[in-house]
Amino acid sequence: MRMVPVLALVLLSAAELPASSLRVVSAEFIYEQAPFPSAHASTIVETDSGLVAAWFGGTHERHPDVGIWVSRHEDGKWTPPVEVANGVQPDGTRHPTWNPVLFEPDGGPLLLFYKVGPNPRDWWGMVMASPDDGKTWTAPARLPEGQLGPIRAKPVALADGTFLAGSSTEHAGWIVHMETFTAPEARTDDPEKWVTWLSKGAAWTRSAPLNRRDEFGAIQPTILVHDATTIQILNRSRQDVITENWSEDGGKTWGPMRRTELPNPSAGIDAVRLPDGRFLLVYNPSAKDRHTLSVASSTDGKTWTRVLDVDQGPGEYSYPAMIVARDGKVHLTYTWRRERIKHVVIESD
Repeated sequence: MRMVPVLALVLLSAAELPASSLRVVSAEFIYEQAPFPSAHASTIVETDSGLVAAWFGGTHERHPDVGIWVSRHEDGKWTPPVEVANGVQPDGTRHPTWNPVLFEPDGGPLLLFYKVGPNPRDWWGMVMASPDDGKTWTAPARLPEGQLGPIRAKPVALADGTFLAGSSTEHAGWIVHMETFTAPEARTDDPEKWVTWLSKGAAWTRSAPLNRRDEFGAIQPTILVHDATTIQILNRSRQDVITENWSEDGGKTWGPMRRTELPNPSAGIDAVRLPDGRFLLVYNPSAKDRHTLSVASSTDGKTWTRVLDVDQGPGEYSYPAMIVARDGKVHLTYTWRRERIKHVVIESD
């Protein structure tokens, strides 16, 4: 395992941010009104019929009435939010839901991973699937014991046909681990077969912990694939910085967690690779607060330049999700003041 140096961050003032590298081409709220006052932790995916977004919404985070809500982008606008999952248990008790992750594997149906439980220390992983790009959904199924699925950021497809998901636990300190899952043996787009398969232990493997809790408290990794063997993860931490791990064997083993120079106010992040090979990271460029949401760019995952401020002001702009659409445009969704979910489209030169 080669030793990878910590990232070097080039910080520019807002006036110095390069205007031509990235530019916002549209910004809109996914909804103006909804039957819930608070929303958080969005996710976005592109399907054959268009964009689909999801988030958790309810009275407030941790309230038992918090459910998973979905909206689809049709005919140039977002459909009204629909609750597709909640934490109602067979005995009638109800727990909050958490951190949805939308993912569409090649040749498979649209999957929705999410968590249910009274808090992040005691939650468990769930999955459901859609045969029609988010219009209808299967019944949910619980993931096998010990598997939480992608904890906040989207999985990635690996060269061997498996899928790599960043995960973490919080019951014994903040600990990052990775999970891999496979498709059903007979490759299918049948959502029921996918949900049944993913509820079985044979579908999953789980890595060892990727950090020591006496060094870092870290969760919610996002994945950057550099090539068939080199993979980097960036993590939220309690140490005021984004942390990183590297794999040089396609995600089978991982090097030690290290600090980067990217600040982090213990808030979620996301990252993507552009078609030209550059990497983008969306994050809060502060160790103290979530008042600004920005995008940084890198050619190697080691040196980053802050190139765009997406939103800023009083309140919270946080927990972003980011994808590159088929037309090359970058789509972001994020929490806007814990009140609504905002959708921003970015073009890159």
